[in-house]
Amino acid sequence: MNVSLAERFDLGDHELVAFVGAGGKSTLLLRLGAELVAGGRRVILTTTTKLGLDQVTGTVCRSSDPVEVEACFALPGPVFVVSTEDGRKVTGPPPEDVDHLFAESTANHVLVEADGARGRSIKAPDVHEPVIPTTATLVVVVASLNAIGLPLAEAAHRPELVSALSGLNLTAPVGPEHVAALLAHPEGGLKGVPDQARVVVALTGGKPGGREEAVGLICRRLELVPRIGGITLIPPFE
Repeated sequence: MNVSLAERFDLGDHELVAFVGAGGKSTLLLRLGAELVAGGRRVILTTTTKLGLDQVTGTVCRSSDPVEVEACFALPGPVFVVSTEDGRKVTGPPPEDVDHLFAESTANHVLVEADGARGRSIKAPDVHEPVIPTTATLVVVVASLNAIGLPLAEAAHRPELVSALSGLNLTAPVGPEHVAALLAHPEGGLKGVPDQARVVVALTGGKPGGREEAVGLICRRLELVPRIGGITLIPPFE
């Protein structure tokens, strides 16, 4: 049985969801947005960092004013709010504007990519990251199992910071214990999570028959972390 992303994230009727980490944030944001729109929900998509122009979908609104965004709901699909674009990437509004959209628009769900990873499988945030709106109700912390077995310097965005948090040498292969330590660290996967927000870890990049032992170890360790409310394995693992 296919389990929807909304079910995996235990999504309520009105949520501001921030995606952080590495290894599939944009894909999850777009998939969840399409799923919710197909179910008749009003959805705003945006980013508080930068996103590839080719990943922008739905009705583009170049204003974060709630009145102008509201008018865009008359058109089909999700409303994608952007601030600027340079022909290659778009930037989104500041996090306080996303908070206002969540509070003042009729959107059922606001989905925001709140972190950058330059296509790597895992990451540790720098001092200015992530950029999570303060009224986020759910933070999805993403990591790809494809990092396992790769040298840290190859697998990670900001590998020096990952090394400092996990204790792994830059040339050593990433193990599941390092992924778990990174996700659970208050300056790693849990950095900047608002007090009221639920936390779900999303593990991507799994392959049937290949990584059950590694996933089991990660899950067992994360289940001991009170701040993490759920762990989900994203297809095609299942």
